[in-house]
This record gives sequence, C-alpha cells and structure tokens, in this order.
Amino acid sequence: MAFRKSFYKSPAELRLMVEPGLVTLASLDAVRAAIRPGVTTLDLDGIAEAAIHALGGVSNFKMVPGYRHTICASVNDDVVHGIPNSRPLEPGDIVSIDSGADVGGWSGDSAITVVVPDASRPEMVAARQNLSDVTEGSLWHGIARLAVARYLNEVGEAIEDFVESQGTYGILTDYIGHGIGRSMHEEPPVFNYRVRARGPEVKPGLVVAIEPMITAGTIETITRDDDWTVATADGSMASHWEHSVAVHRDGIWVLTAADGGASGLAAFGITPVRPA
Repeated sequence: MAFRKSFYKSPAELRLMVEPGLVTLASLDAVRAAIRPGVTTLDLDGIAEAAIHALGGVSNFKMVPGYRHTICASVNDDVVHGIPNSRPLEPGDIVSIDSGADVGGWSGDSAITVVVPDASRPEMVAARQNLSDVTEGSLWHGIARLAVARYLNEVGEAIEDFVESQGTYGILTDYIGHGIGRSMHEEPPVFNYRVRARGPEVKPGLVVAIEPMITAGTIETITRDDDWTVATADGSMASHWEHSVAVHRDGIWVLTAADGGASGLAAFGITPVRPA
C-alpha cells in the first residue's frame, strides 16, 4: 500500500509544532483543575478557550465545520465528540476532555480522562479510575512502541496487547488516531488495534495523534441526536486519552506533555528528545 510523503514534516516544521502542543496542554491543565461536582462541561469549555487565548492560540476544534466549541466533553457512557452542555457534573462521573489549539497555523490535539471523586461509592469510582488508568497506560505503550517501530501500525499492536493484558475491555474500532500538522486531522490513520497492513514507515518528520478510546463493555456505539456525541451502545463507561507525538532524527517528543513524555516513557527505558 503506497502512502503520500507529504505528511512527513521538516525539522523546521517540527519545531513549529512544539508551541501548539504546549498551548493544548495548558487548556487541559486548566480544565483538569476545574473539574468538580456542580461544574458544567460548558463551564469547562469556557475555561479551555480562555487558556488557549491567553497563550496566543485559537481553538482548532472551532475550525471543524459545524462545531462551535473549544473542547469535546464526553461523560460516562459517552466516548468521544461529546458537546459541552449545561448538565452539572456529579460525584462519580467519568469525564473525557479532548482539546486542541492552533498556533501560527500548526495544530496540537490531546485528551484526558478524569473521574470525579465520590466517597460514598468507592468501588464504582475505583472501577472507573481503573478504566481510565488502563486507557492511559495503553496510550503510553503505543507511544513507547512508536519510539522503536519500523512501521506505524505496530502502535496498534502495542495498545491492544496492553489492554488485553489488563482484563476485559473494548477497544473502539470505528474511531482511531490520525496524523496532525497544519490541520488537526491529517493522514496517516493511527489504529489502536492490530491490522494486517504495516502502515507507513516510522521515520523523522512523522507526527501523529495517538488516541485509544476504551470501554468497560461493548465496542458498538451509537451517535446521539445531536449528531456529534458518540456513546456506547450498551451504556458501559468509556475513557479517552490522547497525545500528539513527533518523530525526529534524534528520537521522539510528546508535543502535548510538559516534559516531552519523559515521565510516561521512563518505565520503558525511553528518554524523549526535544526537536532541535
């Protein structure tokens, strides 16, 4: 299978992608600090927008035709593309926040999952936190494989292997990661599971958004009446984690992590290097 070469960035272009990654991170840090019972996802949307604007960026989610918000906020059985709304968050909710920023025409894209504390239901909270931890762990296994892979689709193998080792979970197959650069969504596709094709070569200039979406039940989904929000068909809880990652001549750099991914990759013996 032939791939276009245009999605490989030059060293200068990779350097330009560092700032939008950090602005995206700042928006998620601000949102994470604000999540608590009683706060709405519309409130979180405004917080993310303010954080992006304060650093000179603009929301690249608002550049998607028909989408008017800065974040996607997916709560409980909503998996991805949730539209911020006025429902107050409740104790025990599992909340996935996806955000992205454009700075100077270059994009960042990242997602986190937060479980709202609920002391009255510790077993439920623990199960939801474990779902989030497995999803985040699978993300780091995928990033670590990218650091040593010859071909991109090895990332999906690493994600699936880790998830399967942790118990019975569902890995969404209808929604996957993607390349990122001038646009938030570019070639190539980034699978979160095994596929037969090898995918494009992993070499300097490749920049991808790796984003496993994991459920506690089925991988079957429905799209809600708003035509955006994707939810599990069986009502099971879901988690979504994402980082934008650059491959360059000296290694890899997680563009949407403050330390370039050093803390997440330490367990794999990998030290990320900032693009020079």
